[in-house]
Amino acid sequence: MKIPVKVIICYMVTVIVLFFCSNTFLGEVVKDRIVSDCRSELLECATGLADGYIVRFYDSKYTLRQMRDQVTMLSDILGQRIWVINSKNKVVVDSKSAKILDLDLVDPEFVYKTYHDDVMIDGVFDEKMLAVTAPVMYKYSVKAYVCVLMPVRETDEIYTRQMNAINIVLLIVCAFLAISFFVIYIIAAYPTRKIRKAALEYAGGNYSYTLKCKTHDEYNDLTEAINYMVGQIKQVDDYQKKFVANVSHDFRSPLTSIKGYAEAIKDGTVPEEARNKYLDVILFETDRLSKLTSDLLDLNRIDARGLMLDVTSFDINEAIKKTAASFEVTCLKKKINIELSFAEKSTFVDADLGRIQQVLYNLIDNAIKFSRAQTSIEIETEEKGAKALIRVKDHGEGISRENIKRIWERFYKQDSSRGKDKKGTGLGLSIVKEIIAAHDENINVISTEGVGTEFTFTLPISGG
Repeated sequence: MKIPVKVIICYMVTVIVLFFCSNTFLGEVVKDRIVSDCRSELLECATGLADGYIVRFYDSKYTLRQMRDQVTMLSDILGQRIWVINSKNKVVVDSKSAKILDLDLVDPEFVYKTYHDDVMIDGVFDEKMLAVTAPVMYKYSVKAYVCVLMPVRETDEIYTRQMNAINIVLLIVCAFLAISFFVIYIIAAYPTRKIRKAALEYAGGNYSYTLKCKTHDEYNDLTEAINYMVGQIKQVDDYQKKFVANVSHDFRSPLTSIKGYAEAIKDGTVPEEARNKYLDVILFETDRLSKLTSDLLDLNRIDARGLMLDVTSFDINEAIKKTAASFEVTCLKKKINIELSFAEKSTFVDADLGRIQQVLYNLIDNAIKFSRAQTSIEIETEEKGAKALIRVKDHGEGISRENIKRIWERFYKQDSSRGKDKKGTGLGLSIVKEIIAAHDENINVISTEGVGTEFTFTLPISGG
């Protein structure tokens, strides 16, 4: 169900409930008020007649006939029926009839009640009447009563007129609200249509579509949020495409080499003396695939649920010694020397030993790859306050200024032309940064082309 239909249904239900409440609860209040006002007017009229006219009859200023004529004239002026009731509960004067009515036969308590609702006397009234009585006081005693009667029909007519007026006002208000809702919907629907169109474009992969909003309200905030979201999605999409392309390339190259050399060995086209060389190439490429797979699994775990650390206290100097020792054969082949320099004999830090060894391995591995022969790699530790600083410095190719910010990107390789003869996956430094960040620490790099590169990261000292 569309929003306009929902709005119309809600509006119609609201109007129906409003009119029902108006004509039920409000109607009762209005009716009671009308009856109360009519009673007050009739009582004022009856009291005025009793004190101003009927009492003169007892002063012998009016005869009964004169009083009847006077009452009939006043009845015509007021438009109401008037009774004069004597002390014996008989209607001696009736402005609409010459008959004498004995109220004892109707209601012996009639004169003792001020207000009478829905009075109906067969043969006297054709319709229900509203009556009000007032005593005629003469010389401190009640001599008679004046009763003013009004048809209930008149109160109903007043009620109908007032309720019609109220309903007309309600109709005008409802019509105004309907117009207001319509105008508001038109104003609100335009940006929502634009947002809907933009959402369809983005769902179709068109992230270049720009959503614009010229207002300065919540729609503008929503537009900015959507544009930001789309920018993030586009980055993720671009990264995924680049990720797949890089993974495909990095897997295809070693697989092609492995397949080619394996087929050559199987076909017997490779001389016996060259078979070990070809097998070495296959093992080399297999190691590349294994490292790439391992790095991808590490990054996947980090992206999926963050890096879970097993923090313990250990000697970072000892961890460096063990990690550096694993590169002894590689360093001998490339004629590179690893020099260790520790400010303290032991420096205990709080960190995940396995992950920090992974950081050290990647940094030393990179340093060896990009170092020239007959150079040294310097690894230093230093305590500064509550932090331990670890430096890995090489004297190799260095990194250009425009590329130094990109070294943390996944699959980034500084020298792509020489990447084929190196076992790098372009993921090592990304993993390093993720591990250091998981420890809430920092890693920085300083590099000069043709001079070398220095990586420095920090770890918290135990008990610091």
